[in-house]
Amino acid sequence: MSASKFTVEPGDEGRVDKVLAKHYPEAGRKQLAELFETGDVRLRGKKAKKGSLVTAGDVIELSREPISKEALRPLPDSSIELDIMLEEPLLIVVNKPAGIPSQPLKAGELGTIANALVARFPECALIGDDPRDGGLVHRLDIGTSGVLAAARTPEAYRKMREAFSKHQVHKEYVAITNGVPVSREMDLPLAQRGNHVVVDHTDGLNAHTMFLRVDPNASGTHALVRCFADTGRMHQIRAHLSFANAPLAGDTLYKGTPIEGHPGFFLHAQKVHVPNPGDGGEWEMIAPVPERFNAAAEAVGLPRRH
Repeated sequence: MSASKFTVEPGDEGRVDKVLAKHYPEAGRKQLAELFETGDVRLRGKKAKKGSLVTAGDVIELSREPISKEALRPLPDSSIELDIMLEEPLLIVVNKPAGIPSQPLKAGELGTIANALVARFPECALIGDDPRDGGLVHRLDIGTSGVLAAARTPEAYRKMREAFSKHQVHKEYVAITNGVPVSREMDLPLAQRGNHVVVDHTDGLNAHTMFLRVDPNASGTHALVRCFADTGRMHQIRAHLSFANAPLAGDTLYKGTPIEGHPGFFLHAQKVHVPNPGDGGEWEMIAPVPERFNAAAEAVGLPRRH
C-alpha cells in the first residue's frame, strides 16, 4: 500500500521530479533524488525516472514519504568516540573506523560520525547541503576507514565543497584486492542503481581512479593496491577496481571474495591533501592503517602497512 499519492493539478505539468519538489518543498533535492534511485516513486503504476513527464490528472505514488529537512538533521550521540586528527576553528578531520556510517540515512538514526560530530561540535548540526551532513564535506562508505573532514562554518563548508568540485582535494587509498588490476587507471562514468553503481556512458558522472600495485602475494591471489581519486563518486574505487578485474577482497557487492576469518572489505583512505578553507594553504592528513586491515593482509600473505 502506498504511503502517499496525489494527483497532478492543471498547471503543474512537467518533469515528475519538479512536481515532487513543489509538492514537498521541505524535502530537499538529495532526498527526493534518493526516492527515484530506490524505486519509491511510481507514475501510472510504474517506477518513475526523474525526467519522466506528467500531465494533469496523472497520479504520483510514493511508497515512502519524504520528511522535512529539520527532522533529518543528525541528533547528538556522544557514545561514538571520535579519533580527531585535526581540530581547527573552521575544520575538523577525523579517522573513521570501518563499520560506522558517515551520516544517518533516516530521521532519528544514531551511531554515525555525523551524530558524534554534532555531539562534540554542536555548530556542525546546521552545516551542509544535505541536512544529514552534520558538517561533513564528503563521505566514506560504512566499510571504508580513514580520513573524513567536516566544516564548522557555512563558509568553510562552501569553500571545501568548491575544492572538491574543482578536484583540488587529492585522496590516496590503500586496498586489498582479489588479484592484480589489469589497468593503471579507470576513467569510466558511474551512475547509481539502487545500492550500487554501474558504468553508464549516457547518464553517468565522470569518475577517474588511478591504481598503483604495491605488492602482490606469492600466488597472485591478492594484492596491496594504492588508489588515487580526485573525483568522489559513490563506490567509485570499489566499482573501478571491479571493472579492472581486481575487486576489493570481501566486497561481495562488486564480486569480491571474502578473506576467511576477516569479515568485510578492505579499503582505507590513508592520505588526503585537505585545503585550508581559511588561508588557502593545505594540510596533508595521514591516517594509520588499522589493525583489522593488517591482520587481513597477513592472512593472505601480504606485508603489513603503516
